[in-house]
Amino acid sequence: QVTYANTDPGKTNLTRQVITSTLKQAQIQDLIENFKKAQEASAQAVKKAQSQSGNLQAGDSNEVNIDQAETEEIDSSQGDDINLSEQYIYGDEDTTFFTKMTPILMGFFVFFFVFLISGMALLKERTTGTLDRLLATPVKRSDIVYGYMLAYSFIAALQTVVIVLSTIWLLDLEVLGNIGDVIIVNILFALVALAFGLLLSTLAKSEFQMMQFIPLIITPQLFFSGIIPLDSMTGWVQSIGKVFPLYYAGHALSKIVLNGTSIVYLGNDLLVLSLFLVILTILNIVGLKRYRKV
Repeated sequence: QVTYANTDPGKTNLTRQVITSTLKQAQIQDLIENFKKAQEASAQAVKKAQSQSGNLQAGDSNEVNIDQAETEEIDSSQGDDINLSEQYIYGDEDTTFFTKMTPILMGFFVFFFVFLISGMALLKERTTGTLDRLLATPVKRSDIVYGYMLAYSFIAALQTVVIVLSTIWLLDLEVLGNIGDVIIVNILFALVALAFGLLLSTLAKSEFQMMQFIPLIITPQLFFSGIIPLDSMTGWVQSIGKVFPLYYAGHALSKIVLNGTSIVYLGNDLLVLSLFLVILTILNIVGLKRYRKV
């Protein structure tokens, strides 16, 4: 009996192939040894038959005994098949690499849509002059940022719920943990994406420049999110991957969906995402200073 952790389906398949190959080699070796024993038994039977009286009837009887001995040896060698019993701690034998990717891709699309919509919306208000008129009033920059984030957070939460439920039901994703935990992590991650989008919209001068941030900011996160195991990368590359919020969101979502881990035990990931949210919010407040005319 073999028990697989199955946290990485690729490694599980590789381990299964190695075990199966080893067992087959052992079976082949047993067949060879049993065949050699059968040959030795046949040779001994022939010598014994030759040493006895040489009448034909006796020779025929001995030949029958020889054939029976060979048949019994070969049948006994082929009768012992090794049955491998496999058990899985997480998932089952049908778990694939796509199953591992799905929680990470769910977080990626949450980040992508919230980042894009929030950034475009604030950029539009700035290019049309709405933000400049708002900044000309005595309203604090922090109040403006909090107002934008509060307004867009409802839209971000709605988008997040739609993406999560669509991923689970339409793609038939098996969630071992609590679906509520999945939604909570994604909403927190959506708020990080919202703050990120607002920040970069203050740096962009047009919608085209905002679109150019996608391959610079969003795409690299996908490669360091856990789709490609960071353990297989060098140390400095792993350090780069840990500065992206998708790394922590992907880790938390994978633990909940694939391993059934409670959100209570994912405090480190949630803490880092919260720090991202606070830092990006502060940078948004500071970033609006460049647009205040009075």
